[in-house]
Amino acid sequence: MAVLNNCNIPEDLLYWVREHVWVRPEEDGTITIGMTDAAQHLAGIVVNANPKKVGRKVKKGRSAGTVESGKWVGPIKAPVNGLVVAANEALKSDPTLLNRDPYGEGWFVRIQPDDWETEGADLVTGEQAMADYQAFLDEKGINCA
Repeated sequence: MAVLNNCNIPEDLLYWVREHVWVRPEEDGTITIGMTDAAQHLAGIVVNANPKKVGRKVKKGRSAGTVESGKWVGPIKAPVNGLVVAANEALKSDPTLLNRDPYGEGWFVRIQPDDWETEGADLVTGEQAMADYQAFLDEKGINCA
């Protein structure tokens, strides 16, 4: 795991850097998404999380659900068009999972993408993701310390 400006950024995930969204492709063709460590740090302690319900369609750049903290209320944006096939119901009873384990138990929703080949091309991973995320964190003055 890379640590950029004191933010944990796993190198094996895909990222939509400007939206603070991570993406993990699953073996069944779905993708799991969540908010990054930098996003949860900026939000502060999460008090409410409402992922979209299973069966709902999402559009790229639009809400896959909302998160509320003492500092912020806003969407976790879908990185692709598709159908929500799983929602992390544990977030409703323990929204701080997003703070404690944003890349594991704090996952947000799983989506069946409409066109992964095209829309997934907008995401970055590996060295490119680390370079892009470092530049973004520096530009915005974000530090997770």
